[in-house]
Amino acid sequence: MKIKSLKIWQTDLGNTKPYTIAFKTVDEVLNAFVEVTLDNGMTGIGAGNPSEYVTGEHLDQTMASLTESNLSFLVGRDIREINQLIFEITQKFPKTPAARAALDIALHDAFTKFLGVPLVKYLGQKIHTMPTSNTIGIKNVTETLKEAEEYGKLGFKALKVKTGKELEEDIERIVKLREKFGKKFFIRVDANQGYTSAQTIAFYNRTKSLDVELIEQPLPAKAVADIRQLPEEVREKIAADESLLSPKDALELVKPPRAVGIFNIKLMKCGGVREGLKIAEIGFHEGIDLFWGCNDESIISITAALHAAFASANTKYIDLDGSLDLARDIVKGGFVLKDGMMTCSDKPGLGVERVA
Repeated sequence: MKIKSLKIWQTDLGNTKPYTIAFKTVDEVLNAFVEVTLDNGMTGIGAGNPSEYVTGEHLDQTMASLTESNLSFLVGRDIREINQLIFEITQKFPKTPAARAALDIALHDAFTKFLGVPLVKYLGQKIHTMPTSNTIGIKNVTETLKEAEEYGKLGFKALKVKTGKELEEDIERIVKLREKFGKKFFIRVDANQGYTSAQTIAFYNRTKSLDVELIEQPLPAKAVADIRQLPEEVREKIAADESLLSPKDALELVKPPRAVGIFNIKLMKCGGVREGLKIAEIGFHEGIDLFWGCNDESIISITAALHAAFASANTKYIDLDGSLDLARDIVKGGFVLKDGMMTCSDKPGLGVERVA
């Protein structure tokens, strides 16, 4: 079954809850979209949301990669050659992972619709449901507790708390969350490269009794050597995010002494499902837990990440809340969310339907 055409466009999906992290405030959600149409009329859809601070890719670069002339090599190709097509995409667009992700996701959606199975079933489903964390940006203690209470009322069981600006307030926020809510929530922390080695150790020691599941990227992305100098018990709690953009980075991180105990995989960093699963496989063989994350993204790419996560035996955490505060989206369906628990639908492909 051949690819008949590709359609490319971009849209600002908006953000109903602008939030602050260690290096920026997020108030818009610009996504690139790719729709692949097959000869039989079936379509597959993909989405990309670049993070310029992390990968160096701006949406303008994403869209410059996704031009009709650049993608002409895909037209007329057999969708059953999906692995070869994605290999060629990876070679052609090495510096724009969000563009690669949009194409990768669209091809996987079209291919598994053609097969008549959900993507996760094609990949090999290992997990059926898991709680996603919902993210609290950098706020004061009172605002943090208020937002946590709101998420609890919605049924969420896990929180990811953004930190990295002021250590003492960061610690106080975690202390007060435990004081007020006890064990109601799983708590994860994302410092977004905001700490020094000494601050990371201090945060770990002073919150150790509070059952923080992980500390995401406390040190700068390039400071892998410094991460390796941290005590082993601290390193095992660290999830590499900005330090982990590719399978090559994953191989570097597991060199002894291994730098981290957890890989944070985002399709927008690595370039899609295929590359994400390569990172997952390295983690599996090295005994590394997986934490699948996201940017602020359409339901399309969030669903793709969920399918990849549930096809990986060593997935321990998911943080796939990136579509929950969008002002709008171009699809409906995809994942199922109930009481904070995420599940893949049983529809072919990603199970999403266009609404706009």
